[in-house]
Amino acid sequence: MNKNWVLSQESFDALLAWLDSDRERAAMKYEEIRRRLIKIFLRRGCAEAEELADETINRVISKLNGIGNEFTGDSERYFYGVANKVLMEYQRRRQPQPPLASNEDSNRAEQEYRCLEECIAKLSDENRELLLQYYQGEGRAKIEQRKQLAEKLGIAPNALRIRAFRIRTALQECVEECLERTGQ
Repeated sequence: MNKNWVLSQESFDALLAWLDSDRERAAMKYEEIRRRLIKIFLRRGCAEAEELADETINRVISKLNGIGNEFTGDSERYFYGVANKVLMEYQRRRQPQPPLASNEDSNRAEQEYRCLEECIAKLSDENRELLLQYYQGEGRAKIEQRKQLAEKLGIAPNALRIRAFRIRTALQECVEECLERTGQ
């Protein structure tokens, strides 16, 4: 996907219009598609199921101008076709992790935890709170928590996902840099 492509409210509205003419039904359909995509990726052993589901949705949205009026059939099936492509790309770029000795595992895990604590402390209070709230809960409670958080911040749910993704990516980079500094 084009790295410069950014999801806009207009693009998201176009997706909802493509899914159903009734905005409420379209929103429910969107949530159901996203939930199913996450389940598909989880069942196939993807550690980043939510990110892959969001990537799938973003790719469909970016292609709407080309397929919107011409596509016939069930729009959900189109998502699943794109998800298969995203899954193949994920599996291709995922590199197998070499097994570590158990003593190395515990030392590395301890160091990773220290680095994570250090990097979380470097986040702004706002970003730290957003990340903690974003990953709270399980299942339906997690979905409701995220909806409430998006409403509280006055942004769309997809914008919240993007914001959380960017914070998490920065946090991951910080942890990796910390581990390099400590020789882990």
